[in-house]
Amino acid sequence: MSRPARPFGRVISLSHVHDPATTPIFPGDPEFRAEVVATIDDDGYYLRYVHQGEHTGTHWGAPIHFRADGLAAHELDPEDLVLPAVKVDVREQCAAAPGYLVTVDDLRAWEALHGRIPDGSAVIAWTGWDAKWGRPEFTGRQPGFALETLTWLLHTGRLGERGALGIDTFGPDGADPTYAVSKLLYGAHRISLECLAGLAELPETGAWIVAGGAVHRDGSGSPATIFALLPQAPP
Repeated sequence: MSRPARPFGRVISLSHVHDPATTPIFPGDPEFRAEVVATIDDDGYYLRYVHQGEHTGTHWGAPIHFRADGLAAHELDPEDLVLPAVKVDVREQCAAAPGYLVTVDDLRAWEALHGRIPDGSAVIAWTGWDAKWGRPEFTGRQPGFALETLTWLLHTGRLGERGALGIDTFGPDGADPTYAVSKLLYGAHRISLECLAGLAELPETGAWIVAGGAVHRDGSGSPATIFALLPQAPP
């Protein structure tokens, strides 16, 4: 029996495999561990008790993460987690300067090639840090977004009424200890998609992001399986 036709092409995962042995932990975050609590031999089924923070591994963050008056995970609309995506390749800049911050000029250069960033997009920076996953250098000085870049995205409507910033590092702030980008992003009722993987397969434009994960009451976010629905190939 054939599968019904679908209005999109391939589905790819933008999530790392969560594994206590290899998943980098943001400094100060809870330990990630998994404990076997039932086995098939002893109990007839296999079950683990997983201990991790809400922002462990590939994850999304809700506004309450940095705003006491922000929406918690259970208060988001489903549409907040389903967004058109654009990928901005800044690997060359980040290889030359690990603390590189994505600039407005980077986005204007992207638009010169691909057209205007669609309103309400998840703007995803491909820094190359996804290739460092599981290695000590992943947790070193990381790139992010410049504050003026996020301000431009918000003021020009490119993040729409929802939208997101996405990145393959711990978060959009880079090395900024004040988390200014995150505070502005969440204060504007947007989310972040962090520790993304598989960005080599994500096209520059045309895909849609679907962010899964458990929705906890009063949650600040969730470890997630994030999928990209790619556009259909032309006939």
